[in-house]
Amino acid sequence: MNLEDLQTFVEVADAGGISAAARHLGVSKSIVSRRLFRLEADLGIQLLARTTRGAALTEAGMTFRDHAARASAEIETARETILPSGDLRGRLRVAVPLSSGPIHFAPVLAEMARRHPRLQIDAAYGDRFVDLVAEGFDCAIRVGALRDSNLLAKRVGQIYGKLVASPDYIKAHGAPETPDELGAHQALLGAESWRFMDGNNVITVQPQGRFKSDNGLALAGAAAAGLGIAWLPDCVTYEYLASGALVPIMTRYPLPVGDVYIVRPPSAHQAQKVRVLSELMIESFERNPPFTDAMAKVVAARNLMPG
Repeated sequence: MNLEDLQTFVEVADAGGISAAARHLGVSKSIVSRRLFRLEADLGIQLLARTTRGAALTEAGMTFRDHAARASAEIETARETILPSGDLRGRLRVAVPLSSGPIHFAPVLAEMARRHPRLQIDAAYGDRFVDLVAEGFDCAIRVGALRDSNLLAKRVGQIYGKLVASPDYIKAHGAPETPDELGAHQALLGAESWRFMDGNNVITVQPQGRFKSDNGLALAGAAAAGLGIAWLPDCVTYEYLASGALVPIMTRYPLPVGDVYIVRPPSAHQAQKVRVLSELMIESFERNPPFTDAMAKVVAARNLMPG
């Protein structure tokens, strides 16, 4: 029985189809199909029921999947054990948030590629929540509260943020001083609710506005254009803050710190490449000071400049 065929079958079973498995493996659908036919021929039994809509596991396939997954994981563990220390190979497919990814996370992925020249890294940037299993990702970097799921998560760092607006907006509409006053302002919406800290208490506000986007960069641009108030991480607004195009407001009520996670599909065996990425992320956050402290110094220095 061919190990590659066995691993391909597990990918198809977990991804829910041949197309998703092919994306994850980085091969064509015809190659995946060929491996499945070969495995079924070796076993002398049908593992997948193929229809015009795709493929579904047969009863035998569902039973065989767990055994195949355990065998594949054991062999992968054995392979990683005998490889030279730190030697990563194959392909790492990771989903990265677009808004904060280029600043915080792209340098970490570049460093990982530099340290492991035999590893292929495929980073997909976007602000939507991807289905890791169905879309063939090894892991994802996510910021903030995690949605309920069966994914496994490891916290690797923290990101800070501010409530911001342009000087023109403040001149025209004033600046809110408390969360209760936000109802009289135009909010630039990226989340259903905004949270603020009042000492140890969390205040939640349901903002209202006519401009909405799932991308932080778009919200920062709209805020700089004077369209309203935005609730954003520092990694998105730092250039606007440094130039004076945006200014922090309602600073007596800071935003809660956002946790950063590496999430991966449920599995007893964590791939070495995902573990190494998690370690590099932790190393990066520990090496760099909190973004908010750096930005506070930049803004303070700008405010002290004459004129």
